[in-house]
Amino acid sequence: MNATKLSRRSILAGTAAAATLGMLPRAALAKELLRMSTLGPGTSPNLVMTTFANIINRELPDYEIQVNATGAATRHVLEVAMGKTAFCMSSPAIHALMTNQKAMYEKIDQAPELVKKLRTVLNFPMGVYHIAVYESSGITTLDQVKGKRVFLGPPGGAAYATMAGLFKQVAGLEAGTDFEAVKLGWDAAAAAFQDGNLDVYCNPTNAPSPVLTQIAVTNAIRFLGIPQEQLETEAVKALAARPGFGFGTLPAGTYGDNQVNESDTTTLRVTVGIVTNETADETMIYEMTKTFYDGVAEMRDGAPWLQAITPEAAVADLNLPLHPGALRALEELGVEIPDAGRL
Repeated sequence: MNATKLSRRSILAGTAAAATLGMLPRAALAKELLRMSTLGPGTSPNLVMTTFANIINRELPDYEIQVNATGAATRHVLEVAMGKTAFCMSSPAIHALMTNQKAMYEKIDQAPELVKKLRTVLNFPMGVYHIAVYESSGITTLDQVKGKRVFLGPPGGAAYATMAGLFKQVAGLEAGTDFEAVKLGWDAAAAAFQDGNLDVYCNPTNAPSPVLTQIAVTNAIRFLGIPQEQLETEAVKALAARPGFGFGTLPAGTYGDNQVNESDTTTLRVTVGIVTNETADETMIYEMTKTFYDGVAEMRDGAPWLQAITPEAAVADLNLPLHPGALRALEELGVEIPDAGRL
């Protein structure tokens, strides 16, 4: 008898609980938690992707995006491809390395198959590579970096590989041999440079960078670049010809009177993007893409760095197909989709 009564009580309790749940707002039941990985504070991807998450969390109550700003993008893409994370920052350069099993993916046999599971949500300009030094350091050219403490980017990341290649091809300097390649994350490196514990600080970011703007308020800074006579060398042209890359310009005066460069600095520019897994819900990605660009349009006046974040830029340098939801949203926004964006 006791067992029967317990069973009936359990059933009644379960029924009551179900009725209570039925009275809760739909958003409370349907909210889906999604993880998004990006670079650390002070980088363009962090700004753009945090803005993406904030807009979605505010405007689409069915979803909550939680931002992870630790680790390297080269690892994040593997997690998205394996379905462990919903979104991450990636780049055309990373997709090419995965496809060809090169560089940091050389020993990852699954990389060529994993990249096929990725889909682009949208691309955006990461900016230009800032190679910053304090004017008091006396460093005016890349070859004078020999023996110095240099932050190229987080170890194992695409930025690290790019800057290591630039110093080698332009100045003939080998990272770890001719100069100390300091092993730090993005936020720690920004703090270290600000505290005077780094001689050279490299950051691919849209200008003006908030980190460097803050430093330039009270310090004279200089940006190192690629000498004009080396732009046509095969080695340097190869750096700029990689997927998502090109030559870029950091104008003189971008950081005010404390930027001591008398002329524009030639450097590399790079495109990055937000990617997801091929299995991500089409309606969800469609709604998020449309909602993001609606939100950006409303915010541009108060955030000048958002001027470069446009639907048209979403398909720049694509070498990975768009997710069907993003494809539909961008077409509705009037964007001409290149063949590389279609399956």
